[in-house]
Amino acid sequence: MAINVRVWGRRIHRTAAIITALPFLVILLTGFLLQMRGEYEWVQPPTQEGQKGDPTVSFEAILSAAKGVPEAGVATWADVERIDVRPNEGIAKVICKNRVEVQVDLRTGKVLQTAPRRSDLIASIHNGSFFHEAAEEFVFVPTAVILLVLWTTGLYLWVLPLAIKFRRKKL
Repeated sequence: MAINVRVWGRRIHRTAAIITALPFLVILLTGFLLQMRGEYEWVQPPTQEGQKGDPTVSFEAILSAAKGVPEAGVATWADVERIDVRPNEGIAKVICKNRVEVQVDLRTGKVLQTAPRRSDLIASIHNGSFFHEAAEEFVFVPTAVILLVLWTTGLYLWVLPLAIKFRRKKL
């Protein structure tokens, strides 16, 4: 019994598409949002401009400024996930554990902006770590491999009729 490559290619392509539909949709939508995060304040607040020059504010002063913002929920360093210091822009972004971003001027210590920061949440959904520790390894990585199979079989199914048509014209 001979294996019909076209039939098996279509079966593999169809089955792989069904298996990867939901994870691929999640990756596609969150990837779009992450790619456009600079365009949408809803995803990530725009970076404010602080005063230019060498930073004069200490980390303790930055923490104190973040403590003064009630929605940030900062009482100690334990409430801070990270600080993104941008000396060229004169700003420090305090990213709090509750996904609020407080932007502090590096020369005055003044809070320039406070806003929700959803890009980190979207990134965790994008890579699968939001769902479960094992989701990245056992759902999202296999989805990437299956998408490579989809691409390969789709390319084959697209090229095959062209090759047959070209061969017939040649004869």
